[in-house]
Formats: sequence, structure tokens, C-alpha cells
Amino acid sequence: MAYTPELSLTSSCTLRRIAWALGIPMTQAMERVFDHLPRFLDRDKVCEACRDKSKCRECLFSTNSIYGDTL
Repeated sequence: MAYTPELSLTSSCTLRRIAWALGIPMTQAMERVFDHLPRFLDRDKVCEACRDKSKCRECLFSTNSIYGDTL
């Protein structure tokens, strides 16, 4: 993990409630939230703004991702 931003109180409370609903730890809940973001955000916009094109194969937003749309 390269960088760990702190969550606001509101975001932390929201994540906690998601974790409770899923019956999993907050760390796993956060991973699931990130896994689902490509379904809701504009992939083209994210890719266009990307500053690290070396990670496209691992990036869930990339159409060249090794993960594809199997989430």
C-alpha cells in the first residue's frame, strides 16, 4: 500500500455501516466498495485523467484490465 489517506468522520461512519451490513471488517468492505466503483463511474474519464499508465492491466477502470467486467 503506497498511501493511506485518513477518512472523514462521515466516511468512516458510512464505511462502518456498510461493513456491518455485509458482516465483514471495514477493510474488506472498503475493498468491495472500490471493486464496484467502475460500474458507476465513467471509465473513459478516469482513464483520461490517469497519471500512471503503467498499471492499466491491473486497473479495474481499464478496458485492457486482466480483471475485465467480472466483478
